[in-house]
Amino acid sequence: MGESMCLIGGGLGDNIGEKFRLMIIAGKHRGSDGFGVWTDEGILKSRDFSKLDRIPEGSIGLFQCRLAMMGSKEYLQPFTNELTLVHNGEIYNSPQIREYLEGRGVSFESDVDSEVILRLIEFLREKGLSYEDIVTRLFSILEGDYAVGFSDGREIYLFRDPLGVRPLYYSPGGFFASEKKVLWAIGEEATHLQPGELVRISRNGISRKRLFSLEKLKGLRVCNPLESIKKVLPYSVKLRSGKRTGVLFSGGLDSSLIAFLASRNSDVILYAAGAEGSPDLEWARKASELLGLPLREYVFNIEDVRNAITKVAYAIEEPNPMNLAIGLPIYFATKLAGEDGVKVLLSGQGADELFGGYQKYIEHPELMETDIMEIGEKNLARDDKIAMLNGVEGRFPYLSIPVVAVALNTPAEMKVGGGKRKLILRKAAVELGLPRELAEREKKAAQYGSHAQKLLEKIAKESGMNLRDYAFHVFKALFGNAL
Repeated sequence: MGESMCLIGGGLGDNIGEKFRLMIIAGKHRGSDGFGVWTDEGILKSRDFSKLDRIPEGSIGLFQCRLAMMGSKEYLQPFTNELTLVHNGEIYNSPQIREYLEGRGVSFESDVDSEVILRLIEFLREKGLSYEDIVTRLFSILEGDYAVGFSDGREIYLFRDPLGVRPLYYSPGGFFASEKKVLWAIGEEATHLQPGELVRISRNGISRKRLFSLEKLKGLRVCNPLESIKKVLPYSVKLRSGKRTGVLFSGGLDSSLIAFLASRNSDVILYAAGAEGSPDLEWARKASELLGLPLREYVFNIEDVRNAITKVAYAIEEPNPMNLAIGLPIYFATKLAGEDGVKVLLSGQGADELFGGYQKYIEHPELMETDIMEIGEKNLARDDKIAMLNGVEGRFPYLSIPVVAVALNTPAEMKVGGGKRKLILRKAAVELGLPRELAEREKKAAQYGSHAQKLLEKIAKESGMNLRDYAFHVFKALFGNAL
């Protein structure tokens, strides 16, 4: 069973209760179904946020605010035994791991996937492994998107998935949280954990070590990249789909292929956002007809954009004009999905970097690898934080480790060549059954295709600024000098 999307946090220091209260208030939008706090002086779990003033004091602790997606609705983290653990994300192969552990005498108290991580750590610890060795193993065992904090009562250990799908930040002062603003709320600086890194917070300070890099996936033998993509991508989509699945949709190759594959096992609803007359909306309408799938669209105008700017800037936590423009259609589409009660949205994020979707790769194919290594903080953190504003979880089938492994070991000339991009993905899409018209569509980046950038520039101009200065102005009004 899946767990939930949420806020996790914690830290080490004197009288941490009040700091935890402020952190939970700052990040509560990530999990409004209830909260749980463990400190070395007690545990408090409640669905009633007015009880925040009862958080036990202490000198070390972890907390979570939960937005229930699946699994026991009644269960609130932290999970605590000899170790205490908080987790944000989804472990897609948790049923298989659970079955393995149960076969070796491990018992569980819930159907929540977060508990699987805790029991696995305990199981490996009993075999005499260090926490560093355990987390190294977890990176190759867990199939999913995750940010995890656990503690033995003396120190706190943090790690996040190899691609950095779920965000996690820590401060030099010994605190951590899912979003920067949660650390800023207590006057702490925020540094992002590298994907595949283990960070240890102790009384002596902070140490960090990279335990898994995507480099490790290179050099695997992929005899037939085309056939491999046709196997691993449908499986990745199936793992990330529910009975009812939304798709963040623009009518381009990446989202059309995801929607097409998801519709084999799931009731799919397409969610698109754009200004009237924008290419993304027009293509989304055409593609939904070709695929025979229902489309829900958010047609935004300049007033909608004006009203959403602060919300999107608040989510992305940086004065980045490009992320502001890309973030707007994501915000409107996830808002519509949230209002429909659709909690999971599949996204085509990652396909460009893996299969050569950007113009720059035609002349510089080597940039693909750099871009996929940096996708966590550049793109995924933005998408996660915006979707969470609307109580929606984004999932990224192209970014499962098996798909990434195949892509990293596919020669560049199979991806780009003759002025064309995404050659192998287009071919795989046609062979999987996607209509050729969708497989061969060239599309603009979301900020242009949706006309979000155009409307933003107009608003900035009205304020007598260019877009870069305007983005900084909005950020400063929200966060002061937090950077």
